[in-house]
Amino acid sequence: MANTVKNRPLSPHLQIYRPIPTMMSSIIHRITGMGLYFGTVLVAWWLIAAASGPEYFAWANWVFGSWIGMIILFGFTWALVQHMLGGLRHLMWDLGYGFDKHFTTRVAKITFVASPVIAVLLWIVGFMVR
Repeated sequence: MANTVKNRPLSPHLQIYRPIPTMMSSIIHRITGMGLYFGTVLVAWWLIAAASGPEYFAWANWVFGSWIGMIILFGFTWALVQHMLGGLRHLMWDLGYGFDKHFTTRVAKITFVASPVIAVLLWIVGFMVR
């Protein structure tokens, strides 16, 4: 119980460290990974609806075409893009590149800006093709 004398945490955590872009990028990467599980269940549900018949498929399309469905699908698109960009960042590190402190911070900031921009562009292209 040496910690009781010094009255400080044994291991510093989020309440101690100041949030920095690389830390936030790591946290968001984990959150989007969990969100992708939910989105994959939605894609599977849509495919099951397509195989179940035209009435059920029409209902599933109505759900995804509603404003709340579109918000959920956009969130899934953003999570997919954000997670992909984070994965590319990790791939770069696995290959031995980009360990400089300033570079990693810049890449983390770029992913925060690029992921919603790419998601919006994907939706614009999707609506144009539709």
